[in-house]
Amino acid sequence: MFEIASVFLVLTALLAYLNQRFIGLPITIGVMAAALLLSLALIGLDAAGIDFGLRQYEASLLRSIDFSTVLMQGMLSLLLFAGALHVDLSELRAYRWQVALLAVLSTPLSTLAVGFGTWFALSWVGLELPLVFCLLFGALISPTDPIAVMGILKTAGAPKKLELVIAGESLFNDGVGVVIFSLLLGMLASGATPSVGEGLLMLLQEAGGGLLFGLALGYLTFRLLKSVDSYQVEVLLTLAAVTGGYALASRLHVSGPLAMVVAGLMIGNGGRRLAMSDITRHYVDLFWELIDEILNAVLFVLIGLEILLVTFTTSTLAAAALAMGVTLVARALTVGLPVAMLPSLFRLPKGSGWVLTWGGLRGGISVALALSLPLGPERDIVLTLTYCIVVFSILCQGLTIGWVVRKAVTKQH
Repeated sequence: MFEIASVFLVLTALLAYLNQRFIGLPITIGVMAAALLLSLALIGLDAAGIDFGLRQYEASLLRSIDFSTVLMQGMLSLLLFAGALHVDLSELRAYRWQVALLAVLSTPLSTLAVGFGTWFALSWVGLELPLVFCLLFGALISPTDPIAVMGILKTAGAPKKLELVIAGESLFNDGVGVVIFSLLLGMLASGATPSVGEGLLMLLQEAGGGLLFGLALGYLTFRLLKSVDSYQVEVLLTLAAVTGGYALASRLHVSGPLAMVVAGLMIGNGGRRLAMSDITRHYVDLFWELIDEILNAVLFVLIGLEILLVTFTTSTLAAAALAMGVTLVARALTVGLPVAMLPSLFRLPKGSGWVLTWGGLRGGISVALALSLPLGPERDIVLTLTYCIVVFSILCQGLTIGWVVRKAVTKQH
């Protein structure tokens, strides 16, 4: 495991250096694009018979790690906490209902829209995918990825209130999407369809339990931080809260992602203000900023390399193109349109609906969920659709979101 981790860290560092020195893209986009090009180059050299076994070595490395487990049980807790840590809760509170509507209502509606839309569109290219797998695809692709969104938002130049809503939505809809995906996956495994009441009860247990657990975890960590004044100990306490809290949430069968977001908001606001000295605050911020940047870079390199393990055919590529359109239309109908039609409710600058639609980036969480599906031809189709949409989202939408912000948003003063 140490050798595998070393290889990926070295590769990530070299690609980040090349991007910083010669390319100049935002780091998440730059390293993923470089990793993608590297993998495609190895595929081409292998086809020409001159890759010296490098493609096989890369594929064996990727197979030796479980991407889904590494992200969902390892990196995700740290990345979500780090993202929530720097969200101003006093500003987010002013848009709490808007964020709640987009995360709690729009995500299930988008799951249905993408699921049924994909099920209908796949018949155009001669592919058959059971409806439950189409709905699973809808559940894993509908939530925006907070890791991708917050990494790219820094350079988009969106108005502060719009950036706040996008970041808040991405932090919470991720947890909601994972819960919906888990419910559908359980239904697939058992072969039974739960009643509406049972589904709502499971959703309440996972999501509501995650929120309550996050509150308890955040408060306990706050009390511990307030009782000492040692930046080394306090940084260690935050790290223990995240890793231990996420593991405990899994044991309690509540949403770990939502718990990490709530704990991060509490420690990043009340904890930073009332429980930390200036020196501790500096080191806590620095530590989590570095964790965020390093793990982000590693994650996007892994996404770029994963192309070696995805099966592409003419039919699946055509289906992926259709799925991209379905996903964007679903995002526009469930998020962009309500924001545009209800300006007094959302209180966002004119044109924000376009930005929210185009800025709904997907990332590693979607790929990880697709990889967690049971093996079979249906999983291969869902994985190909997911991978293509994630790559399109990060490279195309991520690189142009700044342009969309400048063109679509009328800044209000």
